[in-house]
Amino acid sequence: MQSPEAPVDAETVAERFVAARLAAEAVDGFPGGVIPGSMAEGYAVQAAAIPLYPDQLVGWKVGGVNPALQARLGVHRLAGAIFKGNVWKDAPEGVAVPGIPGGFTAVEAEFIARIGADADPTKLDWTIEEAADAIDAMFIGVEIAGSPLSEINDLGPTVVSSDFGNNAGLILGDALENWRDRLDDIQVETIIDGVSVGTGGSPSLAGGAIESVRFLLEHCARWGRPLKAGALVSTGAVTGVHRVDIGARAVCDFKGVGQILCSVEKAKPKA
Repeated sequence: MQSPEAPVDAETVAERFVAARLAAEAVDGFPGGVIPGSMAEGYAVQAAAIPLYPDQLVGWKVGGVNPALQARLGVHRLAGAIFKGNVWKDAPEGVAVPGIPGGFTAVEAEFIARIGADADPTKLDWTIEEAADAIDAMFIGVEIAGSPLSEINDLGPTVVSSDFGNNAGLILGDALENWRDRLDDIQVETIIDGVSVGTGGSPSLAGGAIESVRFLLEHCARWGRPLKAGALVSTGAVTGVHRVDIGARAVCDFKGVGQILCSVEKAKPKA
């Protein structure tokens, strides 16, 4: 592998990641072999990839950054694009979601915020109260984490940020009534192939789900991509990042609210 000090060719890496996603094929290591040395380099790749992906951007996933890396990288969360064709409505019989053979796929129970109005593009700093006021609805949901790069999470946040934040899609469940009063009390359990693999809730996230929205409002404004009305924000994995194989079946149980069922099938190439 080349020196980490060498510059990352953002356009070439973006082209390789997008081509692999569209072909539903894994990549053998990080394209080009030069790992982004900073979050800025990782986001430069994602910025180059977004216009290459033939779909409408409708939201963002927010993920956590390992506390041991936060001081060096200067962030506690990261963000990745979600596209319209990769958002599925929950169904009683479950939702089939794609996994790239040889790549990375995981199931993550999450709370999904919807932004109510276009954010002020000049506003770069947000309080937690302002972030809560920017939300017009909160849903239960499941992020399908996914990438053509099997070791994406092992290589760290700078790599995760380069490939759409390791996002492959989002299952949107029911809206939460009175979400401001209920959000922190909802217990969540994820079950994979009949085995409980994690429990948690919004307080499992550092600062909670609303902190993810606050982070994203600031991040996207500073990135020149202020959030728009209707944008979906997948706020973070509350029971853990649960890696799955093709053929796996998962249940994300939001106690007292509802369950979301999904099964992982082999991803098909996209025209």
